[in-house]
Amino acid sequence: SEHWIVVSGCAKVTLDEETFILRENESTYIAAGSVHSLENPESDSLILIEVQFGSYLGEDDILRIEDKYGRE
Repeated sequence: SEHWIVVSGCAKVTLDEETFILRENESTYIAAGSVHSLENPESDSLILIEVQFGSYLGEDDILRIEDKYGRE
């Protein structure tokens, strides 16, 4: 699970079937297993804190459904 907190800028979040905007001092909870993505829709920098929690905190458990950046 993760908690995303926007420190500055604007974040476009897609969480399962919902897309919404988060601005400075706003946050969202990402449940384990949720399909999610993050985008910066503006030209200003986006600064975000990601807090991970659970029994495993590695990055190798990610299943990329679609990745326009070519990551595996």
